[in-house]
Amino acid sequence: MNMIRPILVLFTAILTFSTFAAEFSQSERDAITERIKPVGDVYLAGSEPVKAEPSGPRDGATVYGTYCVACHGTGVSGAPKKGDATDWQPHLAKGMDVLKDHAINGFNAMPPKGTCMDCTDDELVAAIKNMTEGL
Repeated sequence: MNMIRPILVLFTAILTFSTFAAEFSQSERDAITERIKPVGDVYLAGSEPVKAEPSGPRDGATVYGTYCVACHGTGVSGAPKKGDATDWQPHLAKGMDVLKDHAINGFNAMPPKGTCMDCTDDELVAAIKNMTEGL
C-alpha cells in the first residue's frame, strides 16, 4: 500500500500535465517559448567567446609557431627540427612534392596536416619552407 500512493500521485501529475500541455496551440507554445528564452549570455571577464575573423592566408612562421613547433621544435618522435640540416637532409632529398604530400596526408608519427586541420596546402608548404629556410 505504501508504494501505491506515490505511483498514483505521479500518474495523476503526468496525466494532468499532459492534458494541460495539450490545450495550448502552436502559436501559444511559440509565445511561451519567446517569453522564457534567455535575454543574454553571461561570461566571466576574459572568457568571452572569440570570433576568428579570416585575415587571409597565414605565413609559414605563423603556421609553424602555432601548429608545428610542438614536434618540430624539439624533434618529438623523430620529427626533423627547424633549421637542423642533418635532420632535414633525408627529407629534402625526396623533394618538395613528397614533403607536401607528407604534410597534407601525414607520415609516420605526424598526423595529417600536422593537426592544422584548417590550413590550406599553400600554408603547409609555407610552414615547410619556414622550417627548412637557410638549409
